[in-house]
Amino acid sequence: MSEATAGVDLGGTKIQVVVLRDGTIVASSRARTPTSGDSADVVEALAVSVEGALREAGVSLGDLSAVGVGAPGAVDVARGAVSGAANVPGFEGRVELASLLSARLGGLRVVVENDANAGAVGEHRRGVGRPYRSLLAVWIGTGVGGGLVLDGELWRGRHAAGELGHVVVEADGRPCTCGRRGCLEAYAGRVGFERRTKKLVKDGQRTRLYEIREKRGRERLTSGVYARALEEGDRLAEKLVADAAWALGIALASVQNLLDLEAIVVGGGLGDRLGQPFVDRIVEEMTPRLFVADDPPAIVQSELRDLAGAVGAALLASD
Repeated sequence: MSEATAGVDLGGTKIQVVVLRDGTIVASSRARTPTSGDSADVVEALAVSVEGALREAGVSLGDLSAVGVGAPGAVDVARGAVSGAANVPGFEGRVELASLLSARLGGLRVVVENDANAGAVGEHRRGVGRPYRSLLAVWIGTGVGGGLVLDGELWRGRHAAGELGHVVVEADGRPCTCGRRGCLEAYAGRVGFERRTKKLVKDGQRTRLYEIREKRGRERLTSGVYARALEEGDRLAEKLVADAAWALGIALASVQNLLDLEAIVVGGGLGDRLGQPFVDRIVEEMTPRLFVADDPPAIVQSELRDLAGAVGAALLASD
């Protein structure tokens, strides 16, 4: 039996796991990320999710060569440590994720990469990005992440390249979870959406978002809640999406003007749920801001969707 690898995508709302054998997905599982507790609770949830996917695949821990984890925040790849992941309980400070998860999984080798980078690798090697040598993958979910592939290789910079969510789109604009103002993430991420929703409702704007949330039995205003509100013509949801497309158009045009990429891949929980109409709106906002508007990059939807990060993490672990 050939060796297998597992890949994990740790997000602010979900933990996605895949098991790969010879580059092919043989099992996957999904669980909710803990919303309370500390880093130990998150590590335990990761381990349980990996074990569940292995059972589904009929694979034992001994059959695994490694586990890859795509994690939000700043990642020290050499040491497998994560910090500044404000949307994950206990990850605001530095967490030695690789060593903690390895110990919980019986000493198995664990490789940790930034989640947006892992997703970019997944799409580049196994998804819609295969035809391209240079691309940006933008993940619009709890926050906004970006992963760069340049000349066929993942580009980390010194250690934090691709932080698209913290490109400033409006000087002294809306407050961001990073403590700064005007970041793209404050306009396009789901957390930014929630903050803006609360403010607009407080200011008297009417919306069915909370009613839809209750009907769906959700604790948060999820991507699905916003998508449903759009379908129903909710004006507040439409305003949020328009603001997000405007901000993304500015950020992506700026990146394109600097790097002259072949393609931009759009994905993430919110990006996937809003679909092609949302991508089209981003293109409308982006095109007038391009320096070379007559030769734009391909703007494509993620092919692997919510599996991209986990697949990329598994591929990086196999490397």
